Amino acid sequence: MGNPEGTRRTPEEQQLGPVLRRRGQVRAGSTTDQRLLDTAGPSEWVHTDPWRVLRIQSEFIEGFGTLAELPPAISVFGSARTPEGSPEYTAGVAIGRALVDAGFAVITGGGPGAMEAANRGAREANGVSVGLGIELPFEQGLNEHVDLGLNFRYFFVRKTMFVKYSQGFVVLPGGLGTLDELFEALTLVQTQKITRFPIVLYGTEYWSGLVDWLRGTVVAQGKASAHDLYLFHVTDDVDEAIALVTKEVQK
Repeated sequence: MGNPEGTRRTPEEQQLGPVLRRRGQVRAGSTTDQRLLDTAGPSEWVHTDPWRVLRIQSEFIEGFGTLAELPPAISVFGSARTPEGSPEYTAGVAIGRALVDAGFAVITGGGPGAMEAANRGAREANGVSVGLGIELPFEQGLNEHVDLGLNFRYFFVRKTMFVKYSQGFVVLPGGLGTLDELFEALTLVQTQKITRFPIVLYGTEYWSGLVDWLRGTVVAQGKASAHDLYLFHVTDDVDEAIALVTKEVQK
């Protein structure tokens, strides 16, 4: 006899797209099509990992499609808390302007502070001013000097865009986010995932403690090679920073 009306029998085998489930792995409940077409159905599936994969894919596609035609570019990092009018903000504006004068687009995280300064310098020099923002619990938004902006949900997608579409990094004084980007780049260069990628730290007073720790502790204890200290340069001069970060690209 068939199933009594209104009852369902759990199948022995279940095909869910490319996934085959049998015996104890069979899942009861509605199909993906049913959940898609039934507007009154459960919506938890929107927050599942397979759906997130599509969101991640869409972010990569949007980023690649938007940034692929950029001219050669340099990313400028620094603290979102850098106040306007401070020496660091002034340096950021000068760096953004000088990069455009040297023939480069300027990419930042799109936020306030040092990022805004670099975008401002690029815009005032009539260059390409790019901001790659990130979704945060507190609203930040892209600064007004960004002419081409993208907002990302995922940090790792955003990081890929910074590295893929930049020919080098200039790093102004910053906090944990800035350090994250700095050490990500240093690791990629050290492991030869990327080559010919200059990294310049602007502000010797700010960065000297970190450099001393790398030399006196990390390298001294054999956790890194002395050669790794040559993966970056430190300077207080805007012109020198521009020369250092662009010299490999212009060869």
